[in-house]
This record gives sequence, structure tokens and C-alpha cells, in this order.
Amino acid sequence: MGPLYAQLGGDATFGFLDLPGSARASALGGDQLGLLDRDPNLGVFNPALLADTMHQQVAWSTANYVADINFGQFAYAHKIDSLSTAAIGIKYISYDDFLGADATGASTGTFKGNEQVVSFGASRLMGKFRYGLNLKGIFSTLESYSAIGVAADLGVSYHNPENRFTASLLVRNVGRQVSTYYEEAENEPLPFDVQIGFSKRLKYMPFRFMVTAHHLHQWDIRYDDPRDEDDNFFVQDTTESSYLFDKFMRHLALGGELYLGKHLTVRVGYNYLRRQELAIDNKKGMLGFSFGAAIRINRFYLEYGRARYHYAGGINHFTFGMNLNDFHLRKKRAPIVEATN
Repeated sequence: MGPLYAQLGGDATFGFLDLPGSARASALGGDQLGLLDRDPNLGVFNPALLADTMHQQVAWSTANYVADINFGQFAYAHKIDSLSTAAIGIKYISYDDFLGADATGASTGTFKGNEQVVSFGASRLMGKFRYGLNLKGIFSTLESYSAIGVAADLGVSYHNPENRFTASLLVRNVGRQVSTYYEEAENEPLPFDVQIGFSKRLKYMPFRFMVTAHHLHQWDIRYDDPRDEDDNFFVQDTTESSYLFDKFMRHLALGGELYLGKHLTVRVGYNYLRRQELAIDNKKGMLGFSFGAAIRINRFYLEYGRARYHYAGGINHFTFGMNLNDFHLRKKRAPIVEATN
């Protein structure tokens, strides 16, 4: 029997690296490359998006996944000078408790599993282009087994504030597994990816739309579905032409943001690949669609994102953030003393 292939993935280790890093990413159908504002999560995902507008911005995100699995991310950005910005990010996933058993099926108690990645990134502005680099250390522990990996992200972005347009190219997870879960195992590849994306804010409407294309290094990312095969020996109908649109759309994640004043943003997203791979027969429902909102109150902001990963439900993602620089400015302000007669 030959190898069997299901959904995209499963051919690389440390798959948690592809989970969305923030509630904003979940709401927009996945991490978007064509965004440049104050959100430090953007710079942690793509170092070419690190900008001085993120100076001393800090954010923490958490999400409930499936089967009591939780994951989250911490992000902080700091301006070095007028042209350079740096950031640190920590992403983690906790698999909660597993039930252990020996070869005979007898219970051996419970054990835990968790994984983390720590990243250090920096960017440099040159004209309207910004170049960035992330260096990442990856750590995984499953029961008594552990593995370590190292990786880098390289990106370049173009931002035109006059046209409210941003475009970016990102090469993710260039690296290798340096230690495996057990000595005899071979090094497994990392979830390498090449992405390109852009966003455009409309001139006469408070709306920004964005498109990100992923897995550009591999054209056909469809899984081999045996139900698509023609059983008629005499009719050799290769439906390649009918799959062209499907192959193209599986690379795209679409998103949009509607700005309702300065304190409220509504978001929506669509991930075609997720919808096609996680559907159950013809029961797709809202699979692949996502939505969310963000509200800003004084120096703080709270974001919510919900993405449908399965017909039975989805994930709820929350992000809490603030600007530490606002606290420093308030401390520096001299107190106001009213004159008395």
C-alpha cells in the first residue's frame, strides 16, 4: 500500500507555529501581511511590519482550541531609533492532560504536553520599504519526550500612507529541528511557508480590505480525495480544469475591517482552505468564515475573534493590549495646582 495523504500539514513538526497569534488574526481568517499600525502582534508574525507606531505596545492573547487545548501569545515592540524597531514574542500551546497506558492497555496515569516558541525580531526602514528578520527558538515537551528547533522569518514590506496601501512578502520558518523526541528519530522539517499579502483602506469609506496568499512555494495543496476519482475505465475524464479555481482559492485568506469611529472596529474574514478541508460531506455551514471586534477604552484595548474550525463549533480568541508609553507620559506631566484667593 502506498502513502495516504489527508489535509495539508502532517508532513512537518511544530505545527502550532501556524496557529493565529491574536484575536485579530482569527477574526480576519488568519494572519494578514498587509497591515501596518500599532498592533505588536503584526510585527511578531512578520518582522517587516515592525514600525515605530508600535513603540512600547504590549499585547497578550489567549484562545480555547479543541479538547481543552489552549494556546496564546505575548508580544511587545520597542522603537530603537527613527528607522529601527525591535520586538519579542512568545507563543505557547498547552495540551492539558493525557491519559497514559502501557502496551497492555493498563493505565499509567496522566501526563501533559506543551510547546513554546520565543522570537526576537527587528526591522529597518529604507524609504517606503521596511526589511525585517525574526530569530526563533522552538521547544516542545510531550510526556517525557522533548524536541528543540531553530528558525528564522525574513520579510519585506512596502507602505504608501498617501494611498493607504501596504504590501508585504514573508518567508516563514526557515530552519530545522536540532533535537528530536528520541535519539533514533530523523530530523523532521518545519512548517515552511512563503506568503504575500496586501491591504487597501478605502478613501471615502472607513473600511480596509486585505488579501494574503500562502504556500506560494507549492501550487497544488489539495488533498488526494479518492471520491474524486472516476471509476469508469473507458472514460478517462481528468477534471484538472475544474480544479484550477479550487487550487487557486486554497492559497487565499480574505479579511476586512470596518472602523466605527476611533474606538470600535468590526472585522470579518474568510479562509477557503479551512472551509474545504474541514467540511463534513456537504455540511459546511459557516466553516471557513470568521468575525470579531475590537474596542479601545482610554489606554487599553480588547479584541475578540471567532473562527469556525469544525461544523460542531469554533474557537474564541481574546487579545488584551495597552501602550506602556501612555503611563510614562502621564507620570511626566506636572500636576495642575489651582490658584486660591
